[in-house]
Amino acid sequence: MSSGAADISTPYFLVDEGLLKKNLKILKDVQERAGCKILLAQKAFSMYYAYPLLREYLAGTTASGLYEARLGHEEFGGETHVFSPAYRQEEFEEILTYADDIVFNSPDQVRRYGRRAKEAGKAVGLRINPECSTQEGHAIYDPCAPGSRLGTTLDNFDEGILPLLDGLHFHTLCEQGADALEITVKAVEEKFGPYLSGMKWLNLGGGHHITRADYDVELLISIVRRLKEKYQVEIYLEPGEAVVLNAGFLVSSVLETVSNGIDIAILDTSAACHMPDVLEMPYRPPVRHSGQPGEKASTWRLAGPTCLAGDVIGDYSFDQPLKPGDPVIFEDMALYTMVKTNTFNGMALPSIVWRAEDGTKHLVKQFGYEDFKSRL
Repeated sequence: MSSGAADISTPYFLVDEGLLKKNLKILKDVQERAGCKILLAQKAFSMYYAYPLLREYLAGTTASGLYEARLGHEEFGGETHVFSPAYRQEEFEEILTYADDIVFNSPDQVRRYGRRAKEAGKAVGLRINPECSTQEGHAIYDPCAPGSRLGTTLDNFDEGILPLLDGLHFHTLCEQGADALEITVKAVEEKFGPYLSGMKWLNLGGGHHITRADYDVELLISIVRRLKEKYQVEIYLEPGEAVVLNAGFLVSSVLETVSNGIDIAILDTSAACHMPDVLEMPYRPPVRHSGQPGEKASTWRLAGPTCLAGDVIGDYSFDQPLKPGDPVIFEDMALYTMVKTNTFNGMALPSIVWRAEDGTKHLVKQFGYEDFKSRL
């Protein structure tokens, strides 16, 4: 790592320490007032340079498999939880060396691995599916959609595994408020309530937009407190986005401009390579000093430099026409970006930069040709 990052070439991700701390203080307040534990979901953000700061506020990490579990254990500390839809036989023993809590997706997985986990001194959990969808328009992120492979439904629940279970886990939300959690908890209690009192913990999963300005923190705290008191269980939350919401940026530059029925700015940043959720979800990321198409004087389509025809970020308007060399700054770019980047077309990965509270920028990671070559 080096400092003095003023001359860093775009594109680069920038994570702001002050904005990150703002989120962390909210999460710590929730933990203290609700009496729960909040874990970082590394699937959304695994920039371990920030882990020393995060562990001052959060209880640990959650992982989706071996590598994330190892990263959380080695770089974050605290509690390490892991969930996978299916564990690999050849990896499970190593997972046991890193994880404290291991959540299984089905009764069969519990029967296959649960006793080994218990004998290793680990807590064992089962992910349940309350079959209660509260999302609209994002079926790809709905674990309760019909035919979902995630979680055990009540019809598939096997009471024979109860002696092996320490907790139950559900994750059904995506960028949602406490009102959606309230609906989901009601469904969980209606279907799985008889089993909750025998558990040591209940994990409410992620997708809670706790640090969003309009989030009902008081409702969340009341839900957690009620569950703790009624079932005498430890409560976990494992948000990813809420930890780094609005705390990061993707700084890019205009390479060229063309026109084809609309003015188009070709950037050095690719939707396909650097922010694939733009295409997967899809969504239109916020851009600093921009407006909706037609709102400001000059409307532009922002697009990437790859050969993919659909490498388009979206249409935006600006006060002045864009020209080569102009900066374009995408906001809310800490979550689900660095963890999803790829080198399609031989695109270079964006550098990673940390902006300290005093405004100093530090180059955390810079990528080059070998990072592209070594993956092939």
